Amino acid sequence: MSTDRDTDDHRAPSARHEPAGHDLDAWVAHLASELGVDPAVVDIQAVLDLASAAAYGVARPAVPLTGFIVGYAVAAGTGDRAEFERVAETVTTLAQEWAARRDAEGR
Repeated sequence: MSTDRDTDDHRAPSARHEPAGHDLDAWVAHLASELGVDPAVVDIQAVLDLASAAAYGVARPAVPLTGFIVGYAVAAGTGDRAEFERVAETVTTLAQEWAARRDAEGR
């Protein structure tokens, strides 16, 4: 039987999770620059909060899917920071409602 620890032991050292910090800021700046996105529009904490809402409200695998759908929705809309904030607020509420419904059903 495989456990998460067994899986972690077989990962390359670079694949292990490390605390966010300056590297996260540097990664976002680099990624935004390479993709032609103004790094000033990236609210790192808001994105991490959204990921947390998806992870705890739905499930951890929902995080990348939610991120993709949010990005797609923002791009399909006005594509600006206000659109991200609107979509993020909606998705956070939906994730909280999902969790409440799941808890009420006893799952």
